[in-house]
Amino acid sequence: MIRLAYSLFGLLLLLLLSGCWNSKDIQNMDYATAVGIDYLNGQYITYIQLLNFANVGRNENVEIGKNVPIWVGKGVGRTISESLTSIYATSQMRIFWGHVKAVVFSESVLKKGIEDAYNSFYRFGEVRYNIYVYGTKENLHDIFIQKSVFNLSPLDTIMISPEETYSQRSFIVPLKGNRIIAQISEPGEPAIMPSISIAKDVWSEEKKGKSMLKINGAFFFKGQKMAAWLSEQELSGTRWTQRQLRRSLVQIPSGGPVVANLVLINPQYDVKSDVKDGKAVFDIRLKLDATLDELLKNVPIRFLEEQAENHVRDEIMESFRMGLNKQVDVLKLEETLYRNHPRKWHALRDNQPFILNGASIRSITVKVHLRNTGKYKGRVG
Repeated sequence: MIRLAYSLFGLLLLLLLSGCWNSKDIQNMDYATAVGIDYLNGQYITYIQLLNFANVGRNENVEIGKNVPIWVGKGVGRTISESLTSIYATSQMRIFWGHVKAVVFSESVLKKGIEDAYNSFYRFGEVRYNIYVYGTKENLHDIFIQKSVFNLSPLDTIMISPEETYSQRSFIVPLKGNRIIAQISEPGEPAIMPSISIAKDVWSEEKKGKSMLKINGAFFFKGQKMAAWLSEQELSGTRWTQRQLRRSLVQIPSGGPVVANLVLINPQYDVKSDVKDGKAVFDIRLKLDATLDELLKNVPIRFLEEQAENHVRDEIMESFRMGLNKQVDVLKLEETLYRNHPRKWHALRDNQPFILNGASIRSITVKVHLRNTGKYKGRVG
């Protein structure tokens, strides 16, 4: 009986406890979802984007299209840590960093060098390495107040969920912080960071224009510092070298009246590298599958495939030349030489900081296979 009494008393005490004493109610915390880092006049300016998760949860009680308020905090300091810490003075509630989904660096930070930035920011115990990272030429505050269609929250924008758009239109590969840090640390691999901007002339809500976020190009690095920026158009040929490519449209032919549109998928990209007469040379081989997206004129299948092959080959060469103009390796050719012939790569780099030139690409072989003509069984060939 005594043991039973002690057991009942202990059970009663457990029922009276209100839970973990150190726990916080979800509504009593500020949740940072994105961080922006700028540098001006010897000081870091940081921005944090806050969301109330009660307003963005997907359940039957949340009204789709209801305006979701976005709060943006701004800090200033001589270091990133000091700048972020200065926001605490007015935050009213504890800020939780475990839900940060994206980090955006201004162009001035990229020019200064991002080593201090990521060393400081990623030391926060709550911040993860696998968050999306961008550079931008835009004002960071303007970036952080952008919403998605139907007034959905920033969690539904390209900045936080870029894979949704990339699956339908594959151009610039979205990258996460751990991947970019790895690229910067590898001597033979060029570091690439997608750039994000604001498009103001595409969407409207009835007669009112609505700006939306867009990935408009990429920043390239030499070491820790930005070396160049190229637009999406200038980098159009690089998409065919991406093994992650899911879907990208090309017009046939690329010049003159359009007769068809093909969607290219499943790239098989291979580069052979060597050094001849003291210069790096590369042979590129690429295979792609295609589906017919639109047919405006009855033409042979092989004509469509050949035109697509020419289009892809021309785009790759044009992007390569654009990179040469800015002394950056947009096709990551140098990495293949570094991996396969490290001694030859070191010998070249000892004499010249940039080993590529207009004759570096010795050959480009492209093969496109049209797999199907889509749901509509119109005439082809």
